[in-house]
Amino acid sequence: MASWDTIAIVWFFALWVGYTVFARRRARNTLCLASELRSKRDAWMMQMLNRENRIPDVSIVATIERNIAFFASSSLLILAGLLTALLSADKLSSLLSHIMPRASGGEILIELKILLLIFIFVFAFFQFTWSIRQYGFASVLIGAAPPGKDMDEQQQQQYANRAGKVIDQAGHTFNYGLRSVYLSLATLSWFIDARVFMLATVLVILVLYQREFHSKVLKALRDC
Repeated sequence: MASWDTIAIVWFFALWVGYTVFARRRARNTLCLASELRSKRDAWMMQMLNRENRIPDVSIVATIERNIAFFASSSLLILAGLLTALLSADKLSSLLSHIMPRASGGEILIELKILLLIFIFVFAFFQFTWSIRQYGFASVLIGAAPPGKDMDEQQQQQYANRAGKVIDQAGHTFNYGLRSVYLSLATLSWFIDARVFMLATVLVILVLYQREFHSKVLKALRDC
């Protein structure tokens, strides 16, 4: 493996892990999608406690679960395709050597690139399925919630905060999986060149940062 390829892999994981830690810590004291949605989820659970009919709340959670299930099933389909490509790495290497002679790097490097994509989508699949399970836990909490009229204000606040935290964790887990899908697109550029891969990783991280901390939808959520 060339030195640029080694640097690109280290660069990729450093930015991925670094941004994940940065975003999680900054969300504690900075306005962002994560912090704003957490407050909205707490308010949602408080409203849920004071509703007699909680079918809409369960329906909302079920809809979110179905959306995440789409990503989970898509990850499995992509993994199947990547495993097929891995078994045909020699043919893929030959094809790329004709299209981009300087970018191929040989069969072993092609296999490594495909293995990185496989790792990303395996990670994404586990995140999506864990998020689905956590939303299932939230459904149980909604179903088990006592009537708000039987609780004092402090008890309502405690239950709403705890239920909101479960939904918040589910949302974070889904975000980790979705972030992986975004970064997989940057990984595709590695088939062109390691330096292009590094640049694409930076661009994806910048897109994620802009959407999580400076997007128009964040301003709209803040004003609601």
